[in-house]
Amino acid sequence: MPPVEPVRDAAAVWDIALPARPSRIAGVSMAAFRGRTASLIDIQVIPYPALTMFIDFGDGLLVDDAGGGRARGTVVTGLSLGGVRGSGRNIDCLQVRLSPVVAHAALGASSELGGAVVDLEELWGPDTVRIQERLAATRSWEDRFAIVEAALARRHGTGPAVDPEIDFAWERMASSRGRIRVDRLADEVGWSRKRLWTRFRSQIGLTPKSAAKLIRFDHAAHLLAAGHSAAVVAVESGYVDQSHLHRDVMAFAGVTPRAVAVAPGLAVDDVAWTGAGQAQANQRSSA
Repeated sequence: MPPVEPVRDAAAVWDIALPARPSRIAGVSMAAFRGRTASLIDIQVIPYPALTMFIDFGDGLLVDDAGGGRARGTVVTGLSLGGVRGSGRNIDCLQVRLSPVVAHAALGASSELGGAVVDLEELWGPDTVRIQERLAATRSWEDRFAIVEAALARRHGTGPAVDPEIDFAWERMASSRGRIRVDRLADEVGWSRKRLWTRFRSQIGLTPKSAAKLIRFDHAAHLLAAGHSAAVVAVESGYVDQSHLHRDVMAFAGVTPRAVAVAPGLAVDDVAWTGAGQAQANQRSSA
C-alpha cells in the first residue's frame, strides 16, 4: 500500500532550523525547533538509537511518566527511553543527537545514562553554565550550532574512546537495522560472547541484544510513521509477527504501534534529521 501522510503536519507545529553544513563530528546531528502554536504542545518522546541533548531557551519541559521526574533547561536523555513526554507553550529548543560511540567520549557517561533524563551539569560540571550563558547571549541559530559543536569537539577530543571492536559492533548493528546476532558479532570482532556483552554494556549503555532491539524498533517506528501497516512493518523489520512488534513498541515507547504511527516527533524526523532535510533550501538559521 502507498504510504499516507502523518496525521499531524510537522510544518504546522514547528519552525525548524538546520546547520548550514553537517557536523564535523561523525555521529552528531543538530536541529533547532521553535513552536508555532499558541496552544500547549505535548509530544510523546519516541526512543531513538542515539543519546539526545536538549538545550531549551523557552519553557519546554520533559516529563518522565514512569519515574515521575521533570527536567528543564539543558538535559541529556539516554538510550531506551520510554514513557517520556515533552511539553510547553513557548518551546525554543536546540537538539543534538549523538551516537553512543560519540557520547561515550563527549559526555563521558553513556553507561550510566541508560534510559535516564539528566541535567547536563551532572556530566559537564561548571562548563555547562558557561556554555548556557554563551548560547543565551546569541539569537542566531547558526552561532548556537557552532558553540555547541565546538564544546562537543573539545570533549570528544579528550574523552575516553570506545574500543575499536565496540565501534565496529555498533556500526554493524546500525547497518543491519538491528538484525544481526550477538554470536555473529562476537565472531566478527574476534571476542567471546561474554567479553563483547560486558564491554559493549560498559561503553554503550545497553547490552548488545537491547541495542539491536532498539535499532530494529527505530526502523519499525519510521515505517509505521510512513503509513505502512503493522503487518508489513513486522515482516520488513524482522519481527516474528504483529504481536511481537506490538510488544517491542510498547516496551520502548509505552504506546501502541497505532500511536507511534501518528507521533508528530517522527513527522519532524524527515525534515530535521535526514540527509534530504540537511539540504533543504528553505532552512531558517536565524532568530
